[in-house]
Amino acid sequence: MSNRVVYREASHAGSWYTASGAQLNAQLEGWLSQAQSTLRPARAVIAPRRVFILGPSHHVPLSRCALSPAEVYRTPLYDLRIDQKIYADLWKTGMFERMTLPTDEEEHSIEMQLPFTAKAMESHKDEFSIVPVLVGALSESKEQEYGKILSKYLVDPANLFVISSDFCHWGQRFRYTYYDETQGEIYRSIEHLDKMGMGIIEQLDPISFSNYLKKYHNTICGRHPIGVLLNAVTELRKNGTDMSFSFLNYAQSSQCRNWQDSSVSYAAGALIVH
Repeated sequence: MSNRVVYREASHAGSWYTASGAQLNAQLEGWLSQAQSTLRPARAVIAPRRVFILGPSHHVPLSRCALSPAEVYRTPLYDLRIDQKIYADLWKTGMFERMTLPTDEEEHSIEMQLPFTAKAMESHKDEFSIVPVLVGALSESKEQEYGKILSKYLVDPANLFVISSDFCHWGQRFRYTYYDETQGEIYRSIEHLDKMGMGIIEQLDPISFSNYLKKYHNTICGRHPIGVLLNAVTELRKNGTDMSFSFLNYAQSSQCRNWQDSSVSYAAGALIVH
């Protein structure tokens, strides 16, 4: 048997973001220094021992959730170790499959969260592990099942959850051109649509979020990871756990004013356990 460690390379470094550790570090320090803390610190700052990262599958059809075959995720800053004990516990549920290394390295949704995670945790870099989970196109009942499985980890203060998602992908190249003329310019309509969904997420109601998606078909790529999180919260609330969610920022890659334009929306929020 081979004892060789399986690494997932930082396959999008050098294209989606810089492959230079020094340059990436400087960029992250600049961006993080501009962040305004409008809420009391979320659980993230209590130096979690494990960081769960849930990202949507963009390239491979998945009807369940998948675990990485790797043991270590590489970043230009430093390597991140996967928590094999948690992986073994998740595998025992029979609800997870194992993705191939090429599938893992092709997908960007989890990788794009790694530099921020590594930077935020750099003072504890030898004291924490990550739990990457690729989330497929789940049915509502599957989102509920995975929410139940992950709820015990969500309530544990040793863990932090990161959900990877953009918001509306608008334009003909995305085959999505919903427009509510009463909102004015197209980009205002997009913002109104996104903020409607964000308001529902803040209510922590998975059924209302599903209904919103069915009605408007908003192209939120991380809708299934978000659905899993909302169902995990619902499960914990049954046992009296008090939680709240607030969005902290919203932006669009550009302001769409005509049918030839396109944009992607971005939103950041925090879940607080009281």
